Amino acid sequence: MTQHINEYGQPIGAPLPEWQPRQWPGYEVFTGQYCRLEPLSAERHGRELYAAYSQANDGRDWTYMFAAPFADEEAYLAYAKNIEQGRDPMHFAVIDVQSQRAVGTLALMRIDAKNGAVEVGHVAFSPLLKQTCMATEAHYLLMRYAFDQLGYRRYEWKCDSCNQPSRKAALRLGFQLEGIFRQAVVYKGRNRDTCWFSMIDAEWPQLKQAFERWLAVENFHADGTQRAKLEALR
Repeated sequence: MTQHINEYGQPIGAPLPEWQPRQWPGYEVFTGQYCRLEPLSAERHGRELYAAYSQANDGRDWTYMFAAPFADEEAYLAYAKNIEQGRDPMHFAVIDVQSQRAVGTLALMRIDAKNGAVEVGHVAFSPLLKQTCMATEAHYLLMRYAFDQLGYRRYEWKCDSCNQPSRKAALRLGFQLEGIFRQAVVYKGRNRDTCWFSMIDAEWPQLKQAFERWLAVENFHADGTQRAKLEALR
């Protein structure tokens, strides 16, 4: 890596003479092979999402979320109505292209257009979405939007340090662990040490190629099992 030195002999960061603040993300529709992302609408997606989340046997999927399990459909619809059309976070529904039903949500948040950084968060995937091609593709579609269309430099993932499934998912998707922020958040009456993960624009071309190779139809056997793991394709 080239070391840059200023006029005082001090090391400084790489120059970015052409850098300009980036565009704020928009509420667009992103279509893939297996899923489609649509701006979250309580009216269009709320009942389908509540039905999808109700497939879970218990409330453990909400343990590390700021939201709690919802007592009934009315409670979830009120929650969805409250978060739809927000400027930050910006929530998207994940639509199964086969069933044309909403099966989960995720959001762009902590949007920093000036510095070209954004986080993916509020990832609420139902049992109909977890560990499917759709789940991976949903993340890929938002990453591609951030890096290729908006020209952002940094894409983040954060989670409770106790949330081992989330930490594992981040590493599988190609994020790098940057560290743990101790006592960063108080939520649900308890402490949260927060794991920070990121990927940057210099890494994106290789990550993008791996996603596209993994998502390709030829990467799957007739029974739907993968031929090569995503990690192996990087």
